[in-house]
Amino acid sequence: MLSITCQEQLLAGDSLEAKWERAIAVGYDGIELRGRGDLALERRLPELRRAAAAGVVMRTVCVDMPHFIGAFDPELRADAVTQLRSQLSVIAELGGIGAMTPASYGMFSRRLPPFEPPRGEAEDREVLLAGLTELGEHAAREGVTLFLEPLNRYEDHMVNRLEQAASLIDEVGLASVRIGADTYHMNIEEDRPAAALVEFAGYVGHVQVSDSNRLQPGAGHLDWRAVLDALETIGYTGDVALESRLRGDPVEAVASVPAFLRAMT
Repeated sequence: MLSITCQEQLLAGDSLEAKWERAIAVGYDGIELRGRGDLALERRLPELRRAAAAGVVMRTVCVDMPHFIGAFDPELRADAVTQLRSQLSVIAELGGIGAMTPASYGMFSRRLPPFEPPRGEAEDREVLLAGLTELGEHAAREGVTLFLEPLNRYEDHMVNRLEQAASLIDEVGLASVRIGADTYHMNIEEDRPAAALVEFAGYVGHVQVSDSNRLQPGAGHLDWRAVLDALETIGYTGDVALESRLRGDPVEAVASVPAFLRAMT
C-alpha cells in the first residue's frame, strides 16, 4: 500500500499531536519534518520526543535553510553540514529513515544572467563529494540515510537530474546516500519522469510529490498514474511526501491528496 506523508507546515494544528490527528483522519501515514538552521530541529527534541511517545510518525526531515552543502562560501558549507549532521541524528533518535537536502537552492542558475558561476564544474563536484561523503558516513553511523534532491535548472546549477545525483552517489560509494526525487523538479528536468524513476531505481530512497505547477497533486498536468506505476514497478517501499503549494482552501487541498494518489494506483 502506498505510504503517504505530509510536511508539517502544511497541516493545520498548533502541535504535532494535533497535526497528526488531522493527518491520519484524511489518510496520511506520517509527517515529514522541516529542518531549519541554528540547530532548530535539535532544539525541538523535547517536543519531538513527546510527539513520538504519543504515536506521531516522523520518518523524514527536509532541510529548510538559506544555504546548503554546495554554497560558494566555505563557512556556509560547513554550517550546512553541521545542521544536516544534527538533523540526521535527530531523525535517527525518532526512529526515522533520513534527511533530504539539495546541493543548493537559489544560489545560482546558468539559465539566468550572468550565466557563468564563480566556481567551475570540477570544483562544484569536489565540494559536493566532500559534503556528501562526510554526511553519508555520519548517516551510516546513525543508521539512517541522506537523500540528495536534484532541483530544477532555475534553482540549482549543479544537480538537476536523477542521472547527476546517481553519478555523485556512485563516486561517494556509500549505501547511506541515496536520491530524494521530487516530482515537480523531475517534471521540468527529466525527459520522461516515470522512466527516470525506473532507470535509477537502485538509487531512489525518498520521493516528494507536487504537481507540474508546484501545487498539490491533481492541480496540474503531471501524469500521476505513470509516476505511481513506475514506483510500483521498481518495488519502491518508501514514503511519498507532500511538499507543495496549495490551491483552494488549504485544509481541503491537503486532505485531497491521499485519496487522489491512491486512486491512481
